[in-house]
Order: sequence, then structure tokens, then C-alpha cells
Amino acid sequence: MAVEAIGFEPAAVLLDMDGLMLDSERVHQECWREAAKQLDLDVDDELFMSLVGLHEDDQHERLCEQLGPEKADPLIERCDALFTKRIEAGLPHKPGLVPLLERLAGAQVTRAVVTSSVCEHAWQKLETAGLRRYFDTVISGSDIDSPKPAPDIYRLAAERLGVDPARCIVLEDSEPGVRAALAAGMHPIQVPDLVQPDEALREMGHRIVESLEQAGELITPRL
Repeated sequence: MAVEAIGFEPAAVLLDMDGLMLDSERVHQECWREAAKQLDLDVDDELFMSLVGLHEDDQHERLCEQLGPEKADPLIERCDALFTKRIEAGLPHKPGLVPLLERLAGAQVTRAVVTSSVCEHAWQKLETAGLRRYFDTVISGSDIDSPKPAPDIYRLAAERLGVDPARCIVLEDSEPGVRAALAAGMHPIQVPDLVQPDEALREMGHRIVESLEQAGELITPRL
């Protein structure tokens, strides 16, 4: 079934980073599993999957609730060390990312990264993945008190860019990000990554596509 295109010229396109532009969520899952193995912890993959899209503070809280801080803290530290090495090597792009960014840049569409990652990590990921040249602005988890699904980070993005939230297109992969964009009065296009949207999220009425290529086709004018 065809998905209705965005019917206006966007003032800005705001892109999530992990799981949307970078195949980092899959890499992060590998790091969680390897960290648990190294620490001889028996942790169900379901717990690690539940961390997708969450702010680091919320991830810490969930792991402490499920494992206790005596296990959660060493696990997080070990996972962070493994993940840092993968970042330094350059995280893989999601299919269709660079052509989409080239089209947006060529059409002089304002772009920004809006991510729950802390600022220094966000710039590092973009740099090592060869994407920094496409962005002048990153709004990160370091800039707000209430992370996604609160709308704060997207409202701040619109404020910094000087654009009307109602004319912002948001590209997101996760439920918290979609809910944050909708609450900020923006137009999200979801490209699901590891976790598919459930019925409750689908009922929010936003656009859901299978790839960044399809997302690009919904952005008007045709670029």
C-alpha cells in the first residue's frame, strides 16, 4: 500500500542518528552480548532489545532494575569500551543514506542531527562514519533534561534552526523518537530498524516506510 507523500516544502529535515543513519543499534546489541559473555552474565537478549532508542540514563535505570547495580554497572562499562572501539573504526551506514543526504544538500534543505547520544559521542560517530560534512548542527542528549519520547529535543532543534515545527520533517527509527516528534508538532517518517512499530504506535497515524530510499520519495518537493 502506497504511503502518502509529505504535501509541503520542508523548512528542515531532522534526522535521528543511531538505527536511522548508522547501523549502530545492531552493533550495540553485539557489544551488549559480548560484554555479558566476558563478564559471565546470563542476560536474555530481550532485555538488551528493550534498550533500543532509550537515553543512556534510562538504559542504566532499566539494567539496574533488572540486574542490580552490582551487575549493571560493570556490564555498561564493558559494553561502552567495546562500542567505543567500533565507533573508532567507523559505524556502517544504513542503505540509501548518502544518496538521501546528497539530495537534501543539493536542494539546500536545512538539515540537523537530533540524537539521544551525548554531544561529543555524536560528533565522533559522524566523523568516523564520514558524515560530518553533511551537518552543521547536532542537537544531542547533552542539550536537554528530558529525553525522547519527551518533545524537548525536537522543540529545541526547531528553535535553534529558527524554523516552524509544523514544517519540519523528522526521520526516526524508534518509538521514543516518533512520539517525541509528534509531540513537538512535527511530521515523522519512521524507518524501523531492529524493533517494528506495534499497533499502538501505528495508530498514531505517522508515515512508516521500509527504507531511507522510500522515505526520500515522500519528501516534497521531489529532490
